[in-house]
Amino acid sequence: MSQLTQTSIASLQICFYGAGSMAEAIARGIINKELIKANRISMLNRQNADRLTELNERYGVQTILQGKENESYLQEADIIFLAMKPKDAADAIAGIKAFISPNQLIISVIAGLSIQSIERLLGGHSAVVRAMPNTSSTIGLGATGISYSDRVSAQQTLLTEAIFSSVGINAVVDESLQQAVTGVSGSGPAYVYYFMESMIESAIKLGFSEAAAKELVVQTVLGAAEMVRHTGEEPAELRRKVTSPNGTTQAAIELMQANDFAGTIEKGINRSAERAGELGAAIERSISE
Repeated sequence: MSQLTQTSIASLQICFYGAGSMAEAIARGIINKELIKANRISMLNRQNADRLTELNERYGVQTILQGKENESYLQEADIIFLAMKPKDAADAIAGIKAFISPNQLIISVIAGLSIQSIERLLGGHSAVVRAMPNTSSTIGLGATGISYSDRVSAQQTLLTEAIFSSVGINAVVDESLQQAVTGVSGSGPAYVYYFMESMIESAIKLGFSEAAAKELVVQTVLGAAEMVRHTGEEPAELRRKVTSPNGTTQAAIELMQANDFAGTIEKGINRSAERAGELGAAIERSISE
């Protein structure tokens, strides 16, 4: 990051409209990387005061409980993150239209919601970014797909990528790929957790204590991921290296193949991407009604 960009970001006001797990993950990453001070970040929701209290006490971010109205935080923000649930998005975004100005950058992390829909809800004059991060952003290991509207300036592009780089890696993609990003990396951590759950349960059934099973599985998954990153080799090649002919690993892999393990993963990813499209279509219908 250039010194100019770093200085520019540090002086910004950022507002998260929606205070769920994704908003928290991004805010926490930004704060932990000391990109922006916590008191320059506001987090808003419609009615959950307990959640706002929790976020303020945990990170030092600003909320309506610190004395300002939601409208003030929105008007003062340089960057507004749209992070509400998809089912609430159309009404919530339309509801803040009066407080948005053309010089603000709007970054949406709402699954399935298109740039065109956001522009339509805000009146067509906003610079809009569509992004799909994942919750690993919380620890600086996120993966984010980013798409830009035509109104996003070169400086706003730099700011956006600097923010998401502070919480992991990012890739600029054509918006047509955003549903696929949701299916692969957006939902991806949950697939890995589900796999780990199954491994832990299997280890316990084989006689390990719960603590020992978890420790073995976590280290195994961590080591496998680091092997791919450290060696630069393809996962398939690393798998072949540890799969001796007629050995224990081959026996397990053959059983998984016979039960269409790869096909199940593919179907799951495709279904996640498809669901993102369904959520977007539902929002489109609600806008048109």
